[in-house]
Amino acid sequence: MAKYDEQLSYLQKPNPEEVPAELQEVFDKFTDFQEKNWGFINNLFKVLPLNAHQYKGFLDFKASLFTPETCYLSNADKEMMGLVVSATNNCAYCLTTHTDALRGMVDDPAWVDTLSYNYRSAKLTPKQRALCDYAFFVTAYPQEIDTDQVDKLRAVGFTDHEILEAAYVAGFFNYTNRWVSTIKPVANRGHFSHNR
Repeated sequence: MAKYDEQLSYLQKPNPEEVPAELQEVFDKFTDFQEKNWGFINNLFKVLPLNAHQYKGFLDFKASLFTPETCYLSNADKEMMGLVVSATNNCAYCLTTHTDALRGMVDDPAWVDTLSYNYRSAKLTPKQRALCDYAFFVTAYPQEIDTDQVDKLRAVGFTDHEILEAAYVAGFFNYTNRWVSTIKPVANRGHFSHNR
């Protein structure tokens, strides 16, 4: 079980007595997995139990987008989009944790680093570039979104199922970046060297 005894964000530490036991059980599965497989816990998992029910909602939403059996795009493509969104939003915490995740998926740390610095300089397939261009555009210019974005994704071969999922993913990472940047969690140092 993750302990809530460190000050890891701008917010107060979670009070274990305020976390319902059934939700703590769910949270423990995530932190136990991280501890066992990574050797450390993503610090956000020690911050978000402050609002336990909302945290569970966040985990459920994320699972709906990253469960391969029920999704259309690869998790690597979605993490790639997440890096573009997080770089555009200057969300340092999300860049740190999601570059770690993507390194573990593609086993090419130099490519992931390049992607996170400036996706335009990374070697990308036409479909990857289209996803990155889409993720950047809807993050940087939300007021200008129109059917052109869908047309560009269709032009390189994406189905409407994939396009809808890409829209969910870009929206998810923008949503996450906003509140993560607000609460300013401290990234676990393990993320910087993990999967290299």
